[in-house]
Amino acid sequence: MIFAGVDEVGRGALFGVVAACAVLLDADRASYLQSLGVKDSKCLSAKRREMLAHRIRSIALDCQIGVATVAEIDSLNILRASGLAMERAIAQLSPPPDHCYIDGNQPIQWQIIPPIPQTTIVKGDQVHPAISCASIVAKVWRDQQMVQLAAIYPVYDLAQNKGYGTAKHRQAIREFGYSDQHRRSFYPSRLFDEDKF
Repeated sequence: MIFAGVDEVGRGALFGVVAACAVLLDADRASYLQSLGVKDSKCLSAKRREMLAHRIRSIALDCQIGVATVAEIDSLNILRASGLAMERAIAQLSPPPDHCYIDGNQPIQWQIIPPIPQTTIVKGDQVHPAISCASIVAKVWRDQQMVQLAAIYPVYDLAQNKGYGTAKHRQAIREFGYSDQHRRSFYPSRLFDEDKF
C-alpha cells in the first residue's frame, strides 16, 4: 500500500498563503525516514528542517505542495482554505495514494478529485511519520516563500516572522497599513481595525 501524509502550514499567519504538503510513501520509506529523525517540524531547527526536507523529497515516491491564496482564505475562511490547499497537494500526487493520513480533526471534503480513504489524526505531525514529513516540507517551502516576499514587502519583517503576528509585524501594520498579501478577514488582522492590540 502507498499512502500520503498531509499537513498544512501558515494557518495562523496574518500574511500570505496557507500551504499544504502531501508526501507519498510506502511502509519501508516511512520507516527509513523516521530513522533519520523525521518528526514534527516545530521540534526541529531551521537548518535540520531544510536538510530533512531535501532527504524527504529524494526518498518519497512523490511530494507535492498545494496552496490557497489570500483571496481564497478571505472568501472561504481559513479552515476551508486549508482543506482546499491539502486537496490540491494530494491531487498532484502520482500515482494517487491508496490512503491519506491528515493532520488534525477535519477530513478533506473532496471537491477536486474522487474521494480517497482518509484518516484524520490530531497532532498527527507528532505521531505519524508521513505527516511529520509533510509538516517539514510544507514549513520549509512556506518559509522560503516568506523570505523571498520580504524583499518585496520589507517593512513587515517577514524574513524573521514568516508572516505571523509578532509585535514588530503588528507595529508595521499600524504604521504602514495592510499589504495586498495580508488576510483582511482573518480575526487577528481585524483586531487592528478595532485598536485592541
